Amino acid sequence: MPSGAILVVDDEERQREIYRDILEDEGYAAETAPSGEAALQLLAQKRFDLVLTDLNLTGMTGVQLLKEILAADPTIAVVLITGYPSIQSAIEATKRGVYQYLEKPVDRDTLLGVVDEVFEHLARLKQSIIGESPATKAMIRMILKVAPTAHTALILGESGTGKELVAREIHNHSPRRDKPFLAVNCASLTETLLESELFGHEKGAFTDAHQQKKGLFERAHQSTLFLDEIGDTSLGMQAKILRALQEREIMRVGGTQPLKVDVRIIAATNKNLEQLLKEGKFREDLYYRLKVIPIQCPPLRERREDIEALALHFLGRASQAAGRGVVGLAPAALENLQEYDWPGNIRQLEWAMERAVVLGEGDQVDVGDLPPEILARAAVASGTAAAGAPPSEGSARRMAPVIPEASWEEHEKAKIIEALGRTNWNITKAAQLLGMTFRTLQYRLEKFGIKRPT
Repeated sequence: MPSGAILVVDDEERQREIYRDILEDEGYAAETAPSGEAALQLLAQKRFDLVLTDLNLTGMTGVQLLKEILAADPTIAVVLITGYPSIQSAIEATKRGVYQYLEKPVDRDTLLGVVDEVFEHLARLKQSIIGESPATKAMIRMILKVAPTAHTALILGESGTGKELVAREIHNHSPRRDKPFLAVNCASLTETLLESELFGHEKGAFTDAHQQKKGLFERAHQSTLFLDEIGDTSLGMQAKILRALQEREIMRVGGTQPLKVDVRIIAATNKNLEQLLKEGKFREDLYYRLKVIPIQCPPLRERREDIEALALHFLGRASQAAGRGVVGLAPAALENLQEYDWPGNIRQLEWAMERAVVLGEGDQVDVGDLPPEILARAAVASGTAAAGAPPSEGSARRMAPVIPEASWEEHEKAKIIEALGRTNWNITKAAQLLGMTFRTLQYRLEKFGIKRPT
């Protein structure tokens, strides 16, 4: 049976009852409100996942209600329904973040189709993006808002916060999801190689161009192209990317004819682009072209409520891959995880759980199974490393030297190389061994500059 709470807002009582009966017959929990003001009162008292509201309400309009709802809780999906459609109202509603815009009369199948779609998307997202913190819910809501559009999106966040995962989920919930999602790490290639990778080249364009090559813009026609680390591109490359976005056409290296492309661009960076603008290192016109819809990936220290769920998820995956039965976290271990600031964010937490499975001996992760830097910093945060206090065995272990923050990334690189060696550099098998997709492993190889030994 479907699950989810829905609020129906319409100033016509009969219409409210019709929608409510349809939803309840299908198994949804539905309540009604006769106005925007009444809807806000209910929303202040109870959690709803979806609001179905008429656009032309008496008093507060549907767009005004939409604005108030998303300001209070951006994770609530809003569907606007109107008997008097206009292009301007639809555009305004879309800009405000409406999930869907329906024209009356709305029949049973159409209504249920949209509602089912909302909850299916929410369910799939919760399987991929784990956590119930306000920051996580806001990010999920932004994905749902952005995905149905063709707008360019800019994902901002520190390394390891899951920017590529967010980009993939935008694609997976978009009308382009039947086409392959393509990605490139702009920081991992020289400018010449990046230009060839993005735009392709003609045979003979340069010394090693022995045959024509289609670039990612061509291959991503009618699909999505993810430009990771966009903040590391040169001004010259930024100009070429901007032209492709504005003109919707590209020119292969060495080519003479422009090629039309229909590509949805999602870019990401861990850099402060506004600072790069001030320093003259990033083009202002490209910045605003990319930042049509900005999405913030919060660092793990700002979503500590999610650490336990994420840790258990990674623990389960690592335990299964290692053929072990590690099923939980000791209370002291969990406390340390929640006190640590996680400079490497989610990726570092995943590594910590993999390490714990390898080094631990019991059926749950104990304090001694955690990396020293986590224990040392958690001890400082909680005040256990008080000056003059004689170190016990446990506190001495907590006060172990701090490993540099980049160590977890070096570990990941080493882990990938080890898996490739074990599979004789078979990327498909290595990806399975690592619990990654083929594309994710390819992306990691580019990011870390890992190449097969000659």
